[in-house]
Amino acid sequence: MVRVLLMVAASAWAGSAMAQTAPAPAAQRDHDHAPAAGTATAAGPAAKDVERILLGAPANLRAATGVIRWKDDFTWETLKAGTNRLVCFDRSGEDRRNAFAVQCTSLGNLPRVAQNRRFRAESKSNEEEKARVAAAEKNGTRVKPEYGSPWINTNGPDANNLRTHTTIAVPGATAQSLGLPDNNKQTGAWVMEGGTSSAHIMLPGQ
Repeated sequence: MVRVLLMVAASAWAGSAMAQTAPAPAAQRDHDHAPAAGTATAAGPAAKDVERILLGAPANLRAATGVIRWKDDFTWETLKAGTNRLVCFDRSGEDRRNAFAVQCTSLGNLPRVAQNRRFRAESKSNEEEKARVAAAEKNGTRVKPEYGSPWINTNGPDANNLRTHTTIAVPGATAQSLGLPDNNKQTGAWVMEGGTSSAHIMLPGQ
């Protein structure tokens, strides 16, 4: 049952990405100038950054995954064009992050990532950051992620000692609506933060 639910969520993400029924958010149209497939990627030091950042992507998807670099104004530039919807970026420069910190998610989630980065930059503690997120959730300004999209976080003290944590976004979903528990007591997939834009499926062992 869990496998079916995860397949459905992934299919929903892929389907919505392919449909492209709505215009891309302004930030994405203006700042995600990805070159066409097959275009050369970054060279020199930037090429080493790309190689390191792609350690955060599943091995069988790295060749097709894009890589971006975030700017101080919460926009981004493309270091490597991707041919799928997955994009990865470094987060180690943010406050309260590990020395190695990479996140990979859907291109359509970059506006939410930009908001996340802004909240962190404007906060002096995790508690203050959580309060900003909660306030945005309450007043309706929280940017929603794509339903069924992956969030892959890879962290560690260095590139040789990494831990990967993967979740599947299901904004607005609840344990009841998905038929999954709201805790990990059954050692299976479960729903965390149900009923909010941050609702996501947790996987066993994550």
